Amino acid sequence: MERRWAAGFMALLYTHSAPEARTCSAAGDFQVYPGRGSHKVYHHDREVDNMTTQTRNEVLLEGIALEAPALSHENHGTRFYRFPLQVPRLSGTPDTLPVLVPEALLTAVRLEDPLRVRGQLRSFNNRSGVGNRLVLTVYAQAMEPGSGEPCNRILLSGALCKPPIFRRTPLGRSICDLMLAVSRRYGRADYLPVIAWGQLAVQAARLQVGDTLSLEGRVQSRTYRKVLEDGTAQERVAYEVSAMHLLEPEAAE
Repeated sequence: MERRWAAGFMALLYTHSAPEARTCSAAGDFQVYPGRGSHKVYHHDREVDNMTTQTRNEVLLEGIALEAPALSHENHGTRFYRFPLQVPRLSGTPDTLPVLVPEALLTAVRLEDPLRVRGQLRSFNNRSGVGNRLVLTVYAQAMEPGSGEPCNRILLSGALCKPPIFRRTPLGRSICDLMLAVSRRYGRADYLPVIAWGQLAVQAARLQVGDTLSLEGRVQSRTYRKVLEDGTAQERVAYEVSAMHLLEPEAAE
């Protein structure tokens, strides 16, 4: 019931908003985090060691929190909470994205009000054996009341850590799946799935493992059915970055 109410509220709130590309704030709202120097990243037994360029991982979202934040875990004395943030698309189908937030920022979350979230897209390995092996979440570094204009924008710069997978839909549209490694502090990295369409897919398919890739896009959710070993089907949700523009490394800074 609460989800249906929130969806209806968002539809009313954003009915007269400007197009998504125009409502997201300019690049000045993002902050550049310098690269951490050269280090090696391993993925599927392949080594990516050219991550000496400036890395970037910045997300800017505005939407409605569908549920009150629930305790996720505690690390080094800090409690972290999770909640789903619903962000509308121009198509009318919203993306529902998981947000992880430290306890100190919880006062900004109000279910009935638009919420603007700045942070990074993080990846974690799921070792439980249940669900997706790679878990993605938006880590909130700052939150504030929203302006009433939907926004879903991400800027990434990192290294390609798997060969691109190029294919075509039954209708002939080009698609390319990519896995981008974006370095983090302490020698860690986030492994982020990226999907490119059309001419962008053709360009991305020419990349090789270790190439630097900078892009602007949006974080999206999609539902799919997974057939399990016992033959039953399970509905799951996948999260990925939909690339809108491939950028020169200098342009992403």
